[in-house]
Amino acid sequence: MKVEPADILVISPHPDDAEFGAAGTVARLSGEGKKIVYVICTSGDKGTDDININPEELTLIREKEQKNAAAVLGVKQVIFLRYPDQELEDTTEFRKKIVRLIRTYQPELIITSDPYRKYIWHRDHRITGRVVLDAVFPYARDIWSYPDLYREGLLPHKVKEVWTWASEPEDINLRLDISMTFETKLKALKCHKSQIKENFSQEMEKWLCTRAQEMAKGENFKLAEGFHRI
Repeated sequence: MKVEPADILVISPHPDDAEFGAAGTVARLSGEGKKIVYVICTSGDKGTDDININPEELTLIREKEQKNAAAVLGVKQVIFLRYPDQELEDTTEFRKKIVRLIRTYQPELIITSDPYRKYIWHRDHRITGRVVLDAVFPYARDIWSYPDLYREGLLPHKVKEVWTWASEPEDINLRLDISMTFETKLKALKCHKSQIKENFSQEMEKWLCTRAQEMAKGENFKLAEGFHRI
């Protein structure tokens, strides 16, 4: 098995989640020369209110949209795990896939969804965050976790940091300046045309801008994305 080092893995429950949660930061980091790989866990095949679009067709649409959004952000590789939307489970199989990716790309940083957000939160988001954190520690680290991966040549790897988006306000301990990349974030989000209808676009921009301004309060920049940094 060939190891393909990358600086950062962004592991997203559905297409478009990473754009909402971290696109300004991703654009900034890719602009600094970081090699970033996207991992999309589900196909988002239930993300429509149009009864005339079947899940198989929507999967193809959303994968194309995600590739376009990644290109806008400077992300050159997108991996689709293609689990069904709303059906992610905390299984050995899913966790092993994430461990395989961690050992293959050996990232210093993983960015993903916070599994501990309170109250209403999409179950796929909770499962993704929880499985990723478990994969980081201890499974990707320990030589006898999935020994078949070791025999393939995928050696244990220690991720230095995990940043989670959509964390509770009291849990946010990292705010990053996206003043220069906010417009790129919006451009990437607009690639998800199946999700962001024309009549929502203006409302979305206003909401995202307000949120970014609030996240930057107390900092020496105007717009920010916030994360829980582990």
